[in-house]
Amino acid sequence: MTTTRTSDNALLFTQLLTPDAVTGPLATALVECWIEVSDAGGAAGFPFPPVDPAEVAAALDRIVTGLDPVSSRLVVATVGGTVAGWLHLRRDPDPLVAHWGTLHHVQTRLHVRGQGIGAGLVRQARVIARDEMALEQLRLAARGGVGLEEFYGRLGWEEIGRWPGALRLAPEDDRDEVLMVLSPL
Repeated sequence: MTTTRTSDNALLFTQLLTPDAVTGPLATALVECWIEVSDAGGAAGFPFPPVDPAEVAAALDRIVTGLDPVSSRLVVATVGGTVAGWLHLRRDPDPLVAHWGTLHHVQTRLHVRGQGIGAGLVRQARVIARDEMALEQLRLAARGGVGLEEFYGRLGWEEIGRWPGALRLAPEDDRDEVLMVLSPL
């Protein structure tokens, strides 16, 4: 586990590299964040609110059990000791594509939105990917129609394509899945 403080010391970014780094209270806080974001309509893995807390806990457990310094890390943002957001940074183990990574489940608690925490998480993931994991590029897929293209674009990401209507949120509410890349790191 490594921790990076921001200049004001209130915001901390902690990188979790192994399953034992995710304690019970931290796992609970990550699940609570994921539920809050999903129930507010975020596309962080569960498209139809309200989400089942047991289902979210099981999904987090699958991520946590796969943590590994080489291929899978969690980056957690805390403010005043409380989880404000998190993301999952993953590398595919296949040697053919092991030079790039993927961001998953980028999310921030609703009450801290607009304070730069999401941008900070993405920037921190970029540094980790480049400097610690020796990755050359990052990819992600985002739900279209909610401004995520602009958010990531301000951080240097480029839209490289879309899967039109790939996400069905409700009858007659299909959204594009927006494919984005950050390269070079």
